[in-house]
Amino acid sequence: MKESRRVPILLPDLGSPRVVFSLWYVQAGDRVTEGDRVAEVLIPGATFDVPAPVSGTLAERNVQPNNPLTPGTVLGVIQER
Repeated sequence: MKESRRVPILLPDLGSPRVVFSLWYVQAGDRVTEGDRVAEVLIPGATFDVPAPVSGTLAERNVQPNNPLTPGTVLGVIQER
């Protein structure tokens, strides 16, 4: 049986020093599939969706709307199954 593991959802480097968290598309406890959009972030003049890095259940949401972010910030955690 495959062991479950916790996988962080990391903010990628979007090439802007000003990144703001906008919204979550999923709630804690929701099932997601790898590649599903789970969150939205904003930079001046653009909006980006953040995809789920793995399939599993969203276990944690670590940031809230309007939070300024830096590349590598852990937005949340997926419990992989």
